[in-house]
Amino acid sequence: MMKKLLIGVFALSVNLLPNMVMAAGPSVPLMEAGNDISDQPSLQRGAKLFMNYCLGCHQMQYQRYERTFRDIGIPTEIGQEQLIFDGSKVGSHINNAMKKEDAAKWFGAAPPDLTNVARVRGSDWIYTYLKSFYKDESRPFGVNNTLFPSVGMPHVLQELQGVPTAITEEVTVNGKTTTHITGTETDGTGELSVDEYDQAVRDLTNFLEYVGEPTRLESEALGIKVLGFLVILFILAFMLKKEYWRDVH
Repeated sequence: MMKKLLIGVFALSVNLLPNMVMAAGPSVPLMEAGNDISDQPSLQRGAKLFMNYCLGCHQMQYQRYERTFRDIGIPTEIGQEQLIFDGSKVGSHINNAMKKEDAAKWFGAAPPDLTNVARVRGSDWIYTYLKSFYKDESRPFGVNNTLFPSVGMPHVLQELQGVPTAITEEVTVNGKTTTHITGTETDGTGELSVDEYDQAVRDLTNFLEYVGEPTRLESEALGIKVLGFLVILFILAFMLKKEYWRDVH
């Protein structure tokens, strides 16, 4: 019985392994985002980028405008005037008007909600993804992505970065030569320089990391206070124990 069970488990593993490898996608080194969610100016710039370039397709249905403005230091009046474009109330969730059925028809699949994308993918993945688009005329939107091949999303930040092209090299393995993409480079037609674009992508990634866990800074501050309280409590308990046992002896 045990032998049959082991054989069955081995056969299932053999069948599932190729699918798991394919699901994992290509092995692309991730760039370090270097985020700092305590940097409010960065979060404010990231929020502006998200509202202007991302919200048309990607919403944040679990995050409210009011909470966002308060946490990242944007006055409510300025936030309403410059970052809410559809007349939503400041207490509303950050939603868009795109219907899922229309989005699936236009893009092949409905764009995902981005409230928790940083917690699921990680900040380094988002940062690398936004820097990995390149021109590919064979794709419906004219671009592809080295981190996410055959991506169904247009390069919405292209006007900031310029037109990115792939840097390739020829690799020969077992007598067969293939072309590998080693990176990307821009043609310099964007509104931002290379360093400015890197900072813009870092700001957007920083904002998405904050949205994934808005209470993180509060939790860390509370954790420090709790640890301090426990240290003081330990000292008092130790002194009390020492005083008690002195009377016993």
